[in-house]
Amino acid sequence: MNKLAIRLLTLAMLSLALAAAPVVSVVYAAADNDPPPPPKKKKKSSEARPGSEQTAFADGYRAAYAAIYQRHDYSSAIAQLKALGRDDTAAVANLIGYSYRQLGDYKVSQIWYERALKADPNHVKTWQYYGLWQVEQGNRDQAQYHLNRIAQLSGTNSEEYRSLAAALEKPPGTGLVY
Repeated sequence: MNKLAIRLLTLAMLSLALAAAPVVSVVYAAADNDPPPPPKKKKKSSEARPGSEQTAFADGYRAAYAAIYQRHDYSSAIAQLKALGRDDTAAVANLIGYSYRQLGDYKVSQIWYERALKADPNHVKTWQYYGLWQVEQGNRDQAQYHLNRIAQLSGTNSEEYRSLAAALEKPPGTGLVY
């Protein structure tokens, strides 16, 4: 083969590879008040009411969510969330971490935030809440990292980005309101 044919073949293969490459797009965060999807497992043929377990989970998740954001009853929300048996999902672990942070238990809160990110490294709400945790601890560089991660995942117009950016704009030592 001559050099021109090799170059044309190389160019054709490169074009084909680029055309077949996956499209990269921005992922937007779902609202945190929606329960996470059910775990993937095989269904038993003897199951009487398919979906009843997920409905019970969704109801329990929403009740814990209301305990946190409407009644500010963080202790009971933690118990409710743990009782769901799904604290290995990012949404549940994040809410447990948030509740511990609101109770002032920062060490335990950190453990739960890290558990949430281990379960789903793209869980935007966890990046936001853990970023606010970082601001409260005085770790502004870490909080900035979290803010950049949110920008990558959901853009700079997302609620999560704006919330953490506003916290970072305040001078250190200023009480956070969120």
